[in-house]
Amino acid sequence: MTSYKLLLLPGDGIGTEIMAEVKTVIDWFTKRGTAAFEYEQDLAGGAAYDAHGKAISEATMKLAQESDAVIFGAVGGPKWDSVPYDVRPEAALLRLRKDLELFANLRPAICYPALADASSLKRELVEGLDILIVRELTGGVYFGSPKEIVTLESGEKRAVDTQLYTTSEIERIARVAFDLAKTRSSRVASAEKRNVMKSGVLWNQVVTKVGKEEYPDVALEHVLADNCAMQLVRRPKQYDVIVCDNLFGDILSDVAAMLTGSLGMLPSAALGAPDASTGRRKSMYEPVHGSAPDIAGKGISNPIAMIASFAMALRYSFGLTQEADLLDRAISGVLSKGLRTGDIYTEGTKKVGTKEMGAAIVAELDLLSA
Repeated sequence: MTSYKLLLLPGDGIGTEIMAEVKTVIDWFTKRGTAAFEYEQDLAGGAAYDAHGKAISEATMKLAQESDAVIFGAVGGPKWDSVPYDVRPEAALLRLRKDLELFANLRPAICYPALADASSLKRELVEGLDILIVRELTGGVYFGSPKEIVTLESGEKRAVDTQLYTTSEIERIARVAFDLAKTRSSRVASAEKRNVMKSGVLWNQVVTKVGKEEYPDVALEHVLADNCAMQLVRRPKQYDVIVCDNLFGDILSDVAAMLTGSLGMLPSAALGAPDASTGRRKSMYEPVHGSAPDIAGKGISNPIAMIASFAMALRYSFGLTQEADLLDRAISGVLSKGLRTGDIYTEGTKKVGTKEMGAAIVAELDLLSA
């Protein structure tokens, strides 16, 4: 039986609660004999700052480098609002992405049939929605230099963030999008701001070239990022795979997330390049939602995005496609039976807590695999 090493980083707020439910799912697959999943748990975010004075320790980074996949919860909260910028809880995420070279962020926006009425859009616009946003994760304005706030001679302050992309950075994220599109409907929409940004001009040129020369069988369209945001709330099912830079990917994926009814429902994956010798990618999986400190400790958080993130790990890190499909079906099955955490509760359904939802998904796994 193949053995995989996982690093679990619950983080802050509801991160610890939802990670506990992921452990039960991981243990279920190990007991089933799918694979031997061994995991170690450590600190990240505000919890790490409290313990070490930094968002993530060197020892934890070493564990991340040695793992087959990192399973990440959520970080941040008002408690750490006043800590120095370079050690804020979110710095843990940025360092993991940068040091592990996790350049490809996959953010699916899937509307489960049972939740179509939970969306702020009409059912006919979102029912059957299945979009995959491919976001470049280690370049662009979040990492470009200079990044600073300086005081001018006049006493006025000036803030600078630099949007920076190279041809090779755009090529590699474009290839990820095109490769994934070939497993879906062979359609890619590339979103940028070529009308006002030089980085957008280069992005458009490089994606066009990669598509034409390497993926002639995949249909490519270009859309301005602001128009893409509008189209996502106007007619979202016109898109399948959307590829975009770090900044626009951050924004568009959150827009797409709300089409499904709740941020608490959506997972994400961050992937590196395949290793030349093993073919394996460094990877990290996390829910799209935040640490939700206002409900932390109440046992009412939604663990589905966290559990679905592990399903993505099964699919993209370990090649266990059937197992990933099984877990996705278990989540859908529980929802179709009317179980809801508070964030997706509607009249006529049954409201349950974090542990109850996790247990129901494990029970559904038992039922589906019987």
